[in-house]
Amino acid sequence: MKIGIIGSGMGSLSAGALLAKDGHAVHIIEQNYLPGGCTSSYYRKGFIFEAGATTVVGLDQHMPLRYILEQTAIQIDMKPLDRPMQIRLKNGQQLERFANLEDWIREAERIFGPKGQAAFWRRAYAISQFVWETSLQQQSFPPSSWQDLGPMIKGFRPKQLAFAGLAFRSMKKMLQQYGLDKNPDFIAFVNEQLLITAQNYLEEVNVLFGATALCYTLFGNYYVYGGLYQLVKPFCDYIEAQGGELHLRRKVEQIKRKNGQYILQTNQGPMAFDRLISGIPINNLLDIWPNKKLHQRYKKRLLQSPQLNSAFQMGIGFKRQEDSPVLHHQIHLKQPLSQIGSQSIFLSFSDPIDWYRAPLGQGVASISTHIPDPARRPVKDKAALEEEILKVLDEEGYIAQDQVLYRHSSASSSWESWTQRKFGFVGGYPQFLRIKPWQMLDARLEKGAYLCGDTAYPGQGIPGVALSGIIAYKKLLLDG
Repeated sequence: MKIGIIGSGMGSLSAGALLAKDGHAVHIIEQNYLPGGCTSSYYRKGFIFEAGATTVVGLDQHMPLRYILEQTAIQIDMKPLDRPMQIRLKNGQQLERFANLEDWIREAERIFGPKGQAAFWRRAYAISQFVWETSLQQQSFPPSSWQDLGPMIKGFRPKQLAFAGLAFRSMKKMLQQYGLDKNPDFIAFVNEQLLITAQNYLEEVNVLFGATALCYTLFGNYYVYGGLYQLVKPFCDYIEAQGGELHLRRKVEQIKRKNGQYILQTNQGPMAFDRLISGIPINNLLDIWPNKKLHQRYKKRLLQSPQLNSAFQMGIGFKRQEDSPVLHHQIHLKQPLSQIGSQSIFLSFSDPIDWYRAPLGQGVASISTHIPDPARRPVKDKAALEEEILKVLDEEGYIAQDQVLYRHSSASSSWESWTQRKFGFVGGYPQFLRIKPWQMLDARLEKGAYLCGDTAYPGQGIPGVALSGIIAYKKLLLDG
């Protein structure tokens, strides 16, 4: 079959690689000059900066990215991180997110006190193990056709029923269960960690997703040499080696179905395909596809700007002085950032020996923080926001002002320009307690057309979008 895939994020590339492996003619259609979407890198002033995501997770047993790499034999040049993250709390304490569960429990007890910590984290870790194990057992979830039921029954385990009730409980309830709901430092820690992994706070995130999100540092975290473009490029190379094609600078302007084919009108002319996969957000897809049935089905399920987040991002090229053994940091702010109200920033350094990204003796820092309701919260003074962030980095001992060689920043308007994502929103659809996992957007738009990426189940992050690509691939094959 000739299959058109709109967008070149990791969801699209995951589905594309699996389809290419099976011998299908895969065409990746990307409006930008670089593939990868939010999982990419770009060159500027002698440095390679990350476009979006900076952490790679998903290579442990039962995880989606590992499954795809094993199926395709794609190789990625990366190294495991001994300590996935450090966190600077508002009170100045430094918290080490150790990769070993028992080490992490001791650290959590040191910072937040012994009450409830061990039991909470052992339970959260068990839930996260279940979620990852189930993710590849249920590759037709959520169901939208009778054809999904066969694979779902085959993948059913009694344990899945036992854990399903956790989708109805919030992380707030889980904290209450372990007596942690009166610990303000721990609540602040959980909220800021959930924001970067589930795009929402503990009142809205269900236990299945929340426990998994909080435990991602307890699984393998990796650094990709040369930037995340070097995660994307091997996927593109693999698809092309199997006979597929990557079409860059080609923007899809309209979708029509005619004589059993999907006709994509692009800025370089029409393209026709037997099957279609969309890796772009559902908000964008409906704008270019005048399909009444789809619009009626999704009208009330679309999330709009008030429920979404964008990001303010800075890239800094700097002179190295003392190398940190930890590459990823979350800094909880004493005062919210002006203009956007963020309570924390996420900071990632390039590896000291990653000379692809920075010359010897220099480094790259990527900083990001949330912009809620991006359509109504434009950043009018980027320079002022940059100065606030630089002051924090200086005062907290991460990067001194005189180390900075180059800096630039982007806000929601830049994200909208770079990715074409509506409102410039990033991070996918946030978790909301009213939306259960089986109510999230399914991969099957209609028989012959499929959805992947961070607005489809299961949501954001490289493991999440990789799983969405696997599910789109499986449902396409199921439908024949």
